[in-house]
Amino acid sequence: MAKKYDASSIQVLEGLDAVRMRPGMYIGSTGSRGLHHMLWEIVDNAIDEAMGGYAHHVKVTLYNDCSASVQDDGRGMPVDIHPTMGVSGTEVIFTKLHAGGKFNNENYAYSGGLHGVGASVVNALSRWTTVDVFHDFKHYQARFESVTDPATGKITAGHTVQPLKQLGNTRQRGSLIRFLPDDRVFETIQFNHDTVCRRLRELAYLNKGLAITFTDERIPEKPAVSAEVDADAAEENAENAASAPQRTQTFLFEGGILDYVKYLNEDKTPLHDEPIYIEGKREDVIFRAAIQYTDSYTENVFSYVNNIPTGEGGSHETGFKAAYTKVMNDFARRLGALKDKDPNLGGDDFREGMTAVMVAMVKNPQFEGQTKGRLGNTEVRPLVEAIVTQQLTAYFENLKNQELCQKLVEKAVRAAHVREAARKARDVARTKNALEAAPLVGKLASCTGRKPELNELFIVEGDSAGGSAKQGRDRRFQAILPLRGKPLNAEKKRIDQVLQNEEIRTIISALGAGIGEDFNLDNLNYHKVVILSDADQDGGHIRAILLTFFFRYMKQLITDGHLFIGMPPLYKVQKKDVVEYVYNDELLPAAKARVGRGAAIQRYKGLGEMNAEQLWETTMDPKRRTLMQVTLEDAATAERLVTTWMGDSVELRRNYIIENANFNKIDDFVKD
Repeated sequence: MAKKYDASSIQVLEGLDAVRMRPGMYIGSTGSRGLHHMLWEIVDNAIDEAMGGYAHHVKVTLYNDCSASVQDDGRGMPVDIHPTMGVSGTEVIFTKLHAGGKFNNENYAYSGGLHGVGASVVNALSRWTTVDVFHDFKHYQARFESVTDPATGKITAGHTVQPLKQLGNTRQRGSLIRFLPDDRVFETIQFNHDTVCRRLRELAYLNKGLAITFTDERIPEKPAVSAEVDADAAEENAENAASAPQRTQTFLFEGGILDYVKYLNEDKTPLHDEPIYIEGKREDVIFRAAIQYTDSYTENVFSYVNNIPTGEGGSHETGFKAAYTKVMNDFARRLGALKDKDPNLGGDDFREGMTAVMVAMVKNPQFEGQTKGRLGNTEVRPLVEAIVTQQLTAYFENLKNQELCQKLVEKAVRAAHVREAARKARDVARTKNALEAAPLVGKLASCTGRKPELNELFIVEGDSAGGSAKQGRDRRFQAILPLRGKPLNAEKKRIDQVLQNEEIRTIISALGAGIGEDFNLDNLNYHKVVILSDADQDGGHIRAILLTFFFRYMKQLITDGHLFIGMPPLYKVQKKDVVEYVYNDELLPAAKARVGRGAAIQRYKGLGEMNAEQLWETTMDPKRRTLMQVTLEDAATAERLVTTWMGDSVELRRNYIIENANFNKIDDFVKD
């Protein structure tokens, strides 16, 4: 019988309790991404002070107790009593949802946080928060805690345990916020050094002239090399010291996004030394863009609004692309590359090989969701179009830039010819014809299930492993696609060349969702795509090639969480009927101890050494297997990594392999 539903069933959440009840609504998740979003909220507030011209230095510190702090040298938060709340402005900011000084645009012309929830959410989801304010030559401090009622066990989120009070005098200015994420909320409270470092470097690029210092106190000091130790030990200590992350780093870029574009193209061959720079203002929108072309065949556009990454684009990015395409088509006709009867070239043609960083400053940005992935303000598009049209036209009308304009137009014309040549191949990959019938016959072992959301495709290295996988799989939902040779390195080839590779075409046909601009997840035949390769150099290379292909031509497969890496065991430890499978070298000693003295150890050199039963038991059974999901936490870092992996620079690739080669280790693309 259904429980009675009346007014008493309605739960009213007071204060910050709503945040702890549904944290994902405010920070996206309670995993690592949500944890770092907490830090970004506080950092964004400090950056807002810098954007307003009040701060010049931001300091971020990670501590051994898992807490983090953010300090700026801006104006400091309000310390006077709020006229209606009856407490200090600082306490209002940290204890009241939808309370902030950014709603009327008087204190902050442009800011990333307009929801008025950032600081209070951080407080609500922390064990404790301390706030130090340095204002008018005085030092103030407040403390908040998420306290538990011993009688009821109820947690009061972000409770004020020390109202703002003056501690003394100071010549400092600004604010210092330190917080300890609550381990009762988050799956982990360990901030990732590299993730924080990348974001702070990015912010320094976006805010020209702003110094951002990052200190990780959790990293031990570099070991000193003592004269008393032997030579080998001294050499080892020196190597460890050299490879250890820097304890303190300061990011400061006077060139701003111009330096950012050069950094992104550092491992590529640019077609022009100095990036194209666009900057203008229309009404309340400021727009900046830096553009540099390389000899690659892919585009990389990174967009931001008020320093917030907009990985899903939005009206500012749409306006930029539309204006850029129109201006370049006009110049193509002016230069005679397009005749009157010729159709306009597409935007993809003009953006082939483009690396662009664009920043829009919007007074009242409307983001889709609290995590701010896409700009929704429709009024921004025409304003950005007008700025780009005016500035880009003026740039290419300058006589010294016309040679570059000619070069870019010729590149776009060639790209258009290539795309037309590839169009038929893409059509073939999307339809059931000879392409699907020939390579896939006897190769793809499809599953019987008719629900793509339940089906899995294993892309397996080699016919031998493919045969075992076909025998050991669950035919109801698992399909097997063996690779008979190495797929083409998509990083070095045009799309028409990529589509000529049989292994690539087979993958496209099996997935059924198309490729490149025509990729459509709605047509995906398998919602879980698993790369399964040997744990050796050849297997690692195949995995890198496939990751590169998916990153370049099916990126949505990654961003929507459909791509995985299978993790086969490295060892089989057996003593009579006791068997353990070990997935990395670090776990081997413990497994040997559990199995007992006299255990036989088998090192698997490849998937082909496993029979069907073993492959199912260790690698394919959903109840026992380990799959690593491929993700893009940082698109700019992923872009540089792919270029290093699969680009033309042998030296860069060699250095990366020397520093990072471990085929049992998950790379930056992948998380549990």
